[in-house]
Amino acid sequence: MELRHLRYFIAVAEELHFSKAAEKLHIAQPPLSQQIQQLEAELGVKLFHRKTKRQIQLTEAGKVFLQEAYQLLVQLETAIALTQKIGRGETGQLRIGFTSLVIYDLLPLILRQFHEQFLEVELVLRELTTSQQEQALRDSLIHVGFAHPPLEDDTLSYHCIHKQTLVVALSSTHLLAQEEHICVRSLLSEPLIMFPRYLAPGLYERIMSLFQQENFKPNITQEAIQMQTIIGLVSAGMGVAVIPSSLQNLQRSGIVYRPIFEQAPVIETAVIWQHNGLTPIVENFLQFTQKAISKFQQRQ
Repeated sequence: MELRHLRYFIAVAEELHFSKAAEKLHIAQPPLSQQIQQLEAELGVKLFHRKTKRQIQLTEAGKVFLQEAYQLLVQLETAIALTQKIGRGETGQLRIGFTSLVIYDLLPLILRQFHEQFLEVELVLRELTTSQQEQALRDSLIHVGFAHPPLEDDTLSYHCIHKQTLVVALSSTHLLAQEEHICVRSLLSEPLIMFPRYLAPGLYERIMSLFQQENFKPNITQEAIQMQTIIGLVSAGMGVAVIPSSLQNLQRSGIVYRPIFEQAPVIETAVIWQHNGLTPIVENFLQFTQKAISKFQQRQ
């Protein structure tokens, strides 16, 4: 039995007239009659009572088969539509890794607009460090990530979407809060609040390079895993912090942010993915991200 047999049968069952059904199907009547006869022979039952050459009626078996044929065509059309949507990357699941930094910057904008355009794509988010995202991509636990180069795994693909500088976060009561710019050497004796190196080795080394170029070792007195915790400790007067400028979007009373007088390293944010893991959804997301970032930069 072929799909055309179902379509031919439905047309005849709806019209109850072979000539009208043939006209509806844009075929000649004799071949249509032959196809119905073949279908009946294959099923081993009569689907129609042929009262005259023109007048026909569905048998009881034909009535049941008509309802089942309708359901089969609906299921087929649903399967075709779903398959086409998956092929176009319009439905399915997209697992995204991100560092805590990007949640204060472009990620909310990208996710909101992508979800509005691709309503049937389920977004599953995981907060991971850059190195954790690299491993998660290798293990296929995530499809795409937002991380900070350089990457340890040079087999991964990435595209830089944002660059930012470093700033100093200080308590608003700190003496240096009165300065427009902060010289790195003025932080020589200041208690510094940092995150552990293993969380983001690349970012950690960039911050440390600021002090290395001034030939002194910073006085790290506190470590915190979460960026908002670091800001909270600065607000409490526990020390100062050198942080990416996007964290200024984390509004907190009692905190001021000051640019660094010396040329500070640039912190990159990149979207990363497995080159051989490109699915239609991932391709859509990568293209969408680049367009969204381009529009955002044009408005700046």
